[in-house]
Parts: sequence; structure tokens; C-alpha cells
Amino acid sequence: MTTPEPVLAERPHLLNLAYRLLGSLAEAEDAVQEAYARWYALSPSQRDAISSPGAWLTTVASRVCLDVLGSARARRERYVGEWLPEPVPDQPDSVADRITLDESVSMAFLVALEAMTPPQRVALVLHDVFGYSFAEVAEITGRTPGACRELASSARRRIRTARPALTPAARQADLVRDFKQAWEAGDIATLVGLLDPAATLTADGGGVVRAALTPVEGGEVVARYVAALSAGGLTLVERTVNGLPGLLLRREDELVAVYAFDVADDRITHIWAIRNPAKLRPWTAE
Repeated sequence: MTTPEPVLAERPHLLNLAYRLLGSLAEAEDAVQEAYARWYALSPSQRDAISSPGAWLTTVASRVCLDVLGSARARRERYVGEWLPEPVPDQPDSVADRITLDESVSMAFLVALEAMTPPQRVALVLHDVFGYSFAEVAEITGRTPGACRELASSARRRIRTARPALTPAARQADLVRDFKQAWEAGDIATLVGLLDPAATLTADGGGVVRAALTPVEGGEVVARYVAALSAGGLTLVERTVNGLPGLLLRREDELVAVYAFDVADDRITHIWAIRNPAKLRPWTAE
């Protein structure tokens, strides 16, 4: 049996980094592939001169992601409706089983990252999530350590503003299960009681399937919106979505949506409904 090159062992780390930076598994896979393509484009002597191939690959992958984030802003401005990060499942042997599921891949965290500038996002993820020093972040981004420290600090302020204290996963699971049962029963009063009065539902259909083009706002409005969907003969399945309790919506054998939730003060505050079939690829490939 041929022993794989040690450099290939960096792939899971690179994929985890790129997914958090880009919010898209497909784009993350492309960025990692590009980093390896640049590695193998080096001559053997050039590769031998690199003392830490892992650090080299991390630097290249991060820079590729920075470029992608810069161009993604223009693409997402042309996107039909709201753009949401691509959800990843928790099933072993799935397309996304190499993504480590923790708070840094929660839908709420990834959505908050979307509001940041690319340099803020890269500085925060590299330093706060992956533990790189600001000197290392500076080397990767081409900025000074002080500038990277300020980028991460401003990014943290955005996160604190956007994210309440994390609710324990077990309690979130209870609320999502209660929401599922009320949804199945068409019990609007119970749905309203489970939702924060200012709750929002954001759907992502990408212009490919029908979905609300702007966020649905207000607990009662959201409750009536989801209750109306049940008329389409949907089946709801509890599943972990990006490391937290969520729901799958199926119509017969077809997966039509993945729902992620955020909870604060014992109420559901945000619902993200990913319907774009391209973003459901990791779930349909199980």
C-alpha cells in the first residue's frame, strides 16, 4: 500500500478553515484544491525549501479565501433573494463529515461573519477560532500585527452585538422539537409562544425554488408563514444542522429545505431556511 504524502494530512484542517471563512462547502473545497494545486506547481527543490508545508498551505488557502470573499460580495449582490451559508450535516461518511461541528460553524455565527469585511472575517477566524497569533495572521494577510488585532477586535464587537449568550444544545433541542410538533399540528398559538416577538425567518432559494425574497419578521407573522407551508404535505425530521438542533423538510422522498435555529431567553429568535438545491448537496449525497 502506498503511504499518502504527509502534506495531504493537512487537508481536513484546510477544509475546516476555508468553510468557516467562506460559509460554503463547495467554495471551501475549491479553495483547498487551489492551495494544493499551487503546492504541486512548485518544483521539488522549492517544496524541499519550505520548512513547514502546513503553514505554507494555510497561508495560501487563507489568501485564496480572501480573494474569493472579495469577489463573493459582488456575486451575492446579484443573488436572487437572501444568501445564507451552506449547511453541513452531522452524519458520518457524508460529504461534509470532515467539518468539525462546534459553535464556530453554527448558522448564527456564520451569518454574523457575513456582515463583516473580508479582512475582519479572516482575522477573527484565524485568531479566535484557530488560535493563530496576530504575527502569523499578519504574515498571512499582509497587514501589520496591530492592524490584525484591530480587525479582530472590531469583528468581535460585531459578533457580540449579533449573538446573545449561547443556549445549551439540550434546551435548543427541546424548543425545536416543540416547534416541530406545533408546526405539524398547525397550532399557531403554540408556535407564537415558542417564537420571540421579534423573531425573523430568512429563506434562501437562490432564485431556483420558491422562497421568501426578504426576511419574514415578527413572531406571529413567522408562525403563520410556517403553518401555511404544512399544507404542502411536508414531513419534518429532527436533525443536527451545523452542530445544533434543526429540522429537515421533506416532501415524499425529496429534501426541500434544511432549517437552522437560534435561541435566546428560551425563545426562538432566528430561523434560517436553506432551500437552494445546490446548497443541499451534502444532505442529498448521504
